[in-house]
Amino acid sequence: MKNETVISIKNIGKKYNITHQQGGYVALRDVLTNILKSPFAFLKQKTKEVAGIAKKEEFWALRDINFEVKKGEVIGIIGRNGAGKSTLLKILSQITPPTEGEIKINGRVGSLLEVGTGFHPELSGRENIFLNGAILGMTKKEIASKFDEIVAFSGIEKFLDTPVKRYSSGMHVRLAFSVAAHMDPDILIIDEVLAVGDAEFQKKCLGKMDEITKKEGRTIIFVSHNMEAIKKLCSRCIVLNKGEKVFESDTEKALIAYSNIQNDGKLITNKGIFNKNRRGSGALSFTNIEILDTNNKDRNIFNVGETVKFKMSYEIYDDMQGLYVFISLNSSKTKELLTSVKHEIKKGDVKKNESGSVVIEVELNSICPGEYTLYFWLGDDDATGQSGPINYDVVDGMIGPLIVKPADEKGEATAGYFTLKSKIEILK
Repeated sequence: MKNETVISIKNIGKKYNITHQQGGYVALRDVLTNILKSPFAFLKQKTKEVAGIAKKEEFWALRDINFEVKKGEVIGIIGRNGAGKSTLLKILSQITPPTEGEIKINGRVGSLLEVGTGFHPELSGRENIFLNGAILGMTKKEIASKFDEIVAFSGIEKFLDTPVKRYSSGMHVRLAFSVAAHMDPDILIIDEVLAVGDAEFQKKCLGKMDEITKKEGRTIIFVSHNMEAIKKLCSRCIVLNKGEKVFESDTEKALIAYSNIQNDGKLITNKGIFNKNRRGSGALSFTNIEILDTNNKDRNIFNVGETVKFKMSYEIYDDMQGLYVFISLNSSKTKELLTSVKHEIKKGDVKKNESGSVVIEVELNSICPGEYTLYFWLGDDDATGQSGPINYDVVDGMIGPLIVKPADEKGEATAGYFTLKSKIEILK
């Protein structure tokens, strides 16, 4: 069944206890001196260590992770180093148990997590093929039937009877991937190890992974810092940051979210909620900003000629005289302002404790193809007695970017200023 769920993860968390040892190298002379100086303090510390209550710190490598994977999907897991990617794969591979949460896996899992995992260094490549196959639950007869294909794909025929402890890291990966890919696991889990192989072998592996998902309907979970490989192979991605799932969407949007995280820690989420680098008086604030198409579907990639909708929700905390909204599109390369739209939401008295939403529709007819960072402003443009506009809330560069492609998929972005047609809708 194509839509069958093969992996279900609910509220997964993984906690480690980090014990902090105070001080560095201590000589026997220092130990004896400390005992003589403070015998009771020494005994107290040793008692805590024996009882297991020495100074420890809880570290959550993963927290509250939820997602499902359907049969035949290729899912990318991306994020910075230390985001929790490898920990998640070890839990999925049943190498380490979660501290909390529930995992359901329907099918046989094959894993390729670290160079040399599952290999016995004293055994030859030939013997390790049979050992790995047995670990994956294959019978000797099944392994023998795949043996020639595995060896041919790995390209290490010459060293097949050499102990793997003499293999280079690249040879380890060649053999390990070949075994994992040919042993017919229902779910194949692959960590960053492919980066060890040469460019030709990486291309060969990507082709093999594409083949086993499209032709054989098997599922792949793929972790990599190679964004081109992620883009080519994965239909959907999950972005991890500091042990939390911060974004889940199709690959193109997920790569943008990951890029935002890389860019000075700025962060976007599926709902467009943000909490960093805000400025303004605080009299009111944006509570949500979404980029939508005319069917109200979440998108940030449009063609010239289409209409984009910016839906902005806000909450008012203080009385004010009027309220305006302003959006600008800036060059993602030069940061130069290229165009903007401004509309009045309400003129006259605006009461506190109100909330509302506004939608600005913008026709992308005269826009130049390219990538734009977005600036959103809520304020009062003509407050009585003020020498200039009042800034209530400013969200700069945290939502988006907005990507505009040529209508005919040809041409490139050009410099220059332009104007956009827009209209506003005040939602109750």
